[in-house]
Amino acid sequence: VQLQACGGGLVQAGGSLRLSCAASGLTFSMYNMGWFRQASGKEREFVAAINWRGISTTYADSVTGRFTISRDNAKNTVYLQMNALKPEDTAVYYCAATQRSYLRDYSAYHHWGQGTLVTVSS
Repeated sequence: VQLQACGGGLVQAGGSLRLSCAASGLTFSMYNMGWFRQASGKEREFVAAINWRGISTTYADSVTGRFTISRDNAKNTVYLQMNALKPEDTAVYYCAATQRSYLRDYSAYHHWGQGTLVTVSS
């Protein structure tokens, strides 16, 4: 199984980025997908998740209204559109896949990508 995340970079506060995560080696449409992030010196935290059908989504309070998770099962890809970025959004962002239901809990995820760095300057 491979989850390849990309789209990170350096952006000014208030700007936008779109992360993508391409999956291979698994039946993507059978997996719930999540995005997590880890800032330097901090624990990994939940950002957003979407169920296997793309109907149900959930977000961390800190990103609600600014970030949108979506998926394209035909392309085996999950996205994270990030708008109105803040310096506190700076972190390595990871995508992950699970067949479990506890989408906000990182321990529920079976497979992880390598991460993509997002840096938001003030």
